[in-house]
Amino acid sequence: MINKIRELFVKTFNCEPIEIKPISADGSNRKYFRCFYNKGTCIGVYNEDRKENVAFLDYAKQLFNKGIPVPKIYAENIDNNVYLQQDLGDTNLYQYLQSHNRDEVLNVYNKVIKELPKIQIVAGKDFSYTNAFPRKAFDEQSIQWDLNYFKYYFLKLAGIAFNEEDLENDFQVLVKYLLSCNTSYFLFRDFQSRNIMLVDNDLKPYFIDFQGGRKGALQYDIASLLYDAKADICPQTREILLNDYLKELEKYISIDKKDFTEHYFAYVYIRIMQAMGSYGYRGYFEKKTSFLKSIPYALNNLEYLENNISLPLDMPTLHQVFRSIISSEKLRNLNDSKKKLTVTIKSFSYKKGIPMDISGNGGGFIFDCRALPNPGRIEKYKTMTGMDSEVIEYLESKPEVEYFMKNVKNIVEQSCENYVKRNFTDLSVYFGCTGGRHRSVYCCEKLAEILSQNTDLNIVVNHIEQNIQKKSK
Repeated sequence: MINKIRELFVKTFNCEPIEIKPISADGSNRKYFRCFYNKGTCIGVYNEDRKENVAFLDYAKQLFNKGIPVPKIYAENIDNNVYLQQDLGDTNLYQYLQSHNRDEVLNVYNKVIKELPKIQIVAGKDFSYTNAFPRKAFDEQSIQWDLNYFKYYFLKLAGIAFNEEDLENDFQVLVKYLLSCNTSYFLFRDFQSRNIMLVDNDLKPYFIDFQGGRKGALQYDIASLLYDAKADICPQTREILLNDYLKELEKYISIDKKDFTEHYFAYVYIRIMQAMGSYGYRGYFEKKTSFLKSIPYALNNLEYLENNISLPLDMPTLHQVFRSIISSEKLRNLNDSKKKLTVTIKSFSYKKGIPMDISGNGGGFIFDCRALPNPGRIEKYKTMTGMDSEVIEYLESKPEVEYFMKNVKNIVEQSCENYVKRNFTDLSVYFGCTGGRHRSVYCCEKLAEILSQNTDLNIVVNHIEQNIQKKSK
């Protein structure tokens, strides 16, 4: 693989690469390599699926020529299964939302949402699907494939009982409804946080993994984005972002919001089922257990829909299947980190806003450390943080700091004890100070040290201003 990439690189750039390093491809069968040379870097890709390569390269050129931010293709050798593309860095939207506050995350999602109608409508106009992979439209056949994927690779392998004939009847009801709206737009297909790269200091979104694109409905991609399982966006934020998308969409076309929204939730269901089929296939069949860990997040999304959304469709068997999935303790416990209560402890700067709770629970504690003595006002401590021994020694010499942490310890430990008994999965504890550098960081580390003695807890520490994330246990 590396020799084929090197050969194409030399032919393209007229020089030898300084280094070629493999990089993560997440769950993809494609192999990615970062190629270094004196003018920068590019990404070399090796993929044995010729049809997928042809689709990606064709789509990349079409989208790029229509002004959509996708990686530029530098060179290709289809016969050798390799191509070179623009290096977009290592930060995707999923990684970004783990360590930034609510306003920052919403700002980036809004950048993404502003690009989505351009992809669907502007780029979708006169788009050629000649090299589509594996199908030119999200039509009845394509939807049926997803439903069968869900049925055979998730329900069967997970041991969920169902009446096959009754379930198929409900599937047909859903398919008919999904196709009753306009399906003439460009459907990205896998429009989720890991396929959105954030580039440079302005965090401009670029889009990757669009080779499965086809003609389809507008609702599918926004459903994919907002119900992306492990992104774990809370319902209130989803509602805000959906309304933002609808406002942006109305700049391009007229829509009936009520009809659009009803179809949107139907597409949310099909997207979740498609994703669960993928988790089952990759996890149970291919034995890639990391995919199984996404299932509890998908169950949370499904539970929210079943409790809050009513489609104008009669699908009793399908809803019974959903209830069986939601109530399965075996599926709930597939994510190892969710077997314990995960306490996420963050330090942040009040100047930049309170961090977003990405667990979706919307609960927990926010402690204001600004009433404590501030090491940042002392010259010798200014460039240090609450993790430095000198700052720690200073703060621990102050009785009010000890009193503050004693109260924090008592109230947080009370909640932890209760939540463990009730099988809760997440608790957020945030410490804020003026700059997010000294007091909040110290308190964050001190609480993590205290709670790490409890074997029922997973402790995740995140210092937002220092861009540091770690697991204590």
